[in-house]
Amino acid sequence: MFNKEIKIGNKTVGGNNPCMIVAELSGNHNGDYNRAVEIIHAAKEAGADAVKLQTYTADTITIDCDKPWFMTPGDGLWAGRTLHDLYEEAYTPWEWHKGLMEEANKLGMECFSSPFDPTAVDYLENLNVPAYKIASFEINDIPLIRKIAKLGKPLIFATGIAYEEDIQRALDTCKEEGNDNVILLKCVSAYPTPYNLVNLRMMQGLQDKYQCVVGLSDHTPGGTIPVGSVALGAKMIEKHLTLDRSAGGVDDAFSMEPSEFAQMVKEVRIMEEALGSYEYCLTDKQIKERSLSRSLFVVKDIKAGETITEENVRSIRPGNGMHTMYYEEVLGKKAACDLEKGTPLAWEHIEK
Repeated sequence: MFNKEIKIGNKTVGGNNPCMIVAELSGNHNGDYNRAVEIIHAAKEAGADAVKLQTYTADTITIDCDKPWFMTPGDGLWAGRTLHDLYEEAYTPWEWHKGLMEEANKLGMECFSSPFDPTAVDYLENLNVPAYKIASFEINDIPLIRKIAKLGKPLIFATGIAYEEDIQRALDTCKEEGNDNVILLKCVSAYPTPYNLVNLRMMQGLQDKYQCVVGLSDHTPGGTIPVGSVALGAKMIEKHLTLDRSAGGVDDAFSMEPSEFAQMVKEVRIMEEALGSYEYCLTDKQIKERSLSRSLFVVKDIKAGETITEENVRSIRPGNGMHTMYYEEVLGKKAACDLEKGTPLAWEHIEK
């Protein structure tokens, strides 16, 4: 079984370690530093292991232009806006990063970010982030990936819009730079994601094909899909967290509120506990309960020399008598002694 471990700060992802649960701050701070701090504290209280930021400005991720290809497509949450306008509203001011990371670390959580251009990487390196997340829309930015891979720190790739060749090229780039500390997150770039589009089994396919630690970047409502992902091998779960889904921020509508996030964490931990061992084995309690299993018992008084029949010996609970697999063998044999009803049948009770 694939069992690789990757260190992110003071925490270990993969192997037999608990799934790392990451609270995505995104633009849910709604331009308010204090709200960002509140979300970090809510993440801690809800049981998150890490907080993730996004490091860009509108001008580092796109340009201010209203040509058709710079407009948000479709009829989703952000339809009809220029990319520049959307990112200008959603970005996390860079001068906040140091304080937010220190706040998360003070609470015992790791804090890392998604950089969207080389200047963001340089800025984050000065803050000594423990890992980098690559958004699926940047998985084809090979110069950016190469720059990060050279740093030797873990790279976490969202695979939302990636073709298989995009994933392979990104992994090859990391390998060329001697970095195999890669985590692949199954992801669907739909906000929120309909359940029928999740295709959760693909996460196992990613692990089998690319031999990477895998996880889930999830945008579905609720915690059902993240909990299910743990049963399929997820070692990292990322979910957007907000204080109030109705607050009107760019990502609020598909984010989890603190009580929901806490319930998800609780259920993930229950699932991990329930998964247990890959090997077939019984618990100590199950072994003790075997005493209540079936066995052969005398169910009607039998005299010495009397024939054992279906009427006087049966397979019943509990398990104190001989194994039921000998039932056909003992039928028709003679009793070696008087046997009282309720006696567990044993070989010594049978004439040789």
